Amino acid sequence: MTDFLEKINSFVWGAGLIFLLLFTGLIYTIKLRFVQFRMIPFLIKNRNSDKKNNGISQFRTVCMSLGTAMGTGNIAGVATAVATGGAGAVFWMWVSAFFGMALVYAENSLSVTYSTKDTKGPMAYLSIGLGSRKLAVAFAVFCLLASVGMGGMVQVNTFTESLKSCVDINGFIIAGIIFIMIFLVVSGGANRIGKTAQMLLPAVSMLYIAGCITVLFVFSKNILYAFGEIFSPAFGIKQATGGISGYAVSRAVSTGMRRGIFSNEAGLGSSPILHSAAESDSPELQGMWSMFEVFFDTVICCTLTALTVICATADFSVQTAFSAVIGNYAPPFLAFETAVFAFCTIIGWYYCGETAFRWLVGKKCGKVPCVIFALTASLGAVFTMQTVWTLSDIFNGLMAFPNLVGLILLMNKVRKE
Repeated sequence: MTDFLEKINSFVWGAGLIFLLLFTGLIYTIKLRFVQFRMIPFLIKNRNSDKKNNGISQFRTVCMSLGTAMGTGNIAGVATAVATGGAGAVFWMWVSAFFGMALVYAENSLSVTYSTKDTKGPMAYLSIGLGSRKLAVAFAVFCLLASVGMGGMVQVNTFTESLKSCVDINGFIIAGIIFIMIFLVVSGGANRIGKTAQMLLPAVSMLYIAGCITVLFVFSKNILYAFGEIFSPAFGIKQATGGISGYAVSRAVSTGMRRGIFSNEAGLGSSPILHSAAESDSPELQGMWSMFEVFFDTVICCTLTALTVICATADFSVQTAFSAVIGNYAPPFLAFETAVFAFCTIIGWYYCGETAFRWLVGKKCGKVPCVIFALTASLGAVFTMQTVWTLSDIFNGLMAFPNLVGLILLMNKVRKE
């Protein structure tokens, strides 16, 4: 069963999806006249934009959206990508982020344009803008399943494994504590989720960035070497001069692209759901902030992780890199970082899953979704998760297909806005 699911996962996240994501991002980059380069000036100019409706604050929305992207993959995931695909994978993460920024601009712009009180995100522009309820239902189902798996159980499992490396604690105790924490936050709706993300994410992100910069300062003599390792294998310079086959190059491209897309979630459809809770109904403003999230997640945080493990280790382990500087404090520091990143991911993905669920059932269900989500997510602390990991990967990837159909067919609408 596991082998069968792995084959499906490889097919879903294969070259076809990566090409479709990047090709759509390229077309949007051209159509929107390289909108990525206008991001920073626009956000500076509109930093004090007025409230347009009764949604939550723009900063809270950004923190919510960043929370779903900046999970455990920004730490362990990037290190694994470098170990698997080589340092050249980092360059292709940057490429995926650049075109991904155009994608998230487009999907957030469409979301604001078509969202109503009861229909938000891709469900709105697929069912209302495109007129295809079937595609909207498919996306909502995949989003709901991905939120329970990738957004809940997988994050809890990763945090639990990290915590157990520091202290000996029973998994059921962890599950009980996590259940209570998740329920207390998500039962308060978008406002409490955003407020919690706003309180946690900026502080822990800055702490992690400071830790990486400290490691890079200690190993500063290796920084030029690290950039050389990133750019050289990315284009196959070493392989070409050595007469080696292009397998290493293709592996760097594939690994970097996958990890970049998997990290920032550009084109998967989660970002427009979260931004639909924002106070501003400006398509351009939501699009620009969503681009910043991809930039911060991949270009800044993932790059710092990659440089840290390349400069400071031989085994590409984040823990080894931090241990070289802060010694025995490295495991608890990383456990704390992983815990907060994971928790922000969990509560952000809950909002995505709840939005999809309420649209599918078409009626109010009280606190039932909160209880079910908190319970299933907490189970990640006590069960072996290999199958759940694989299923979550599959559903996460499947979200992209109906979303990309909508982005492609509604391209002229985005350009007009």
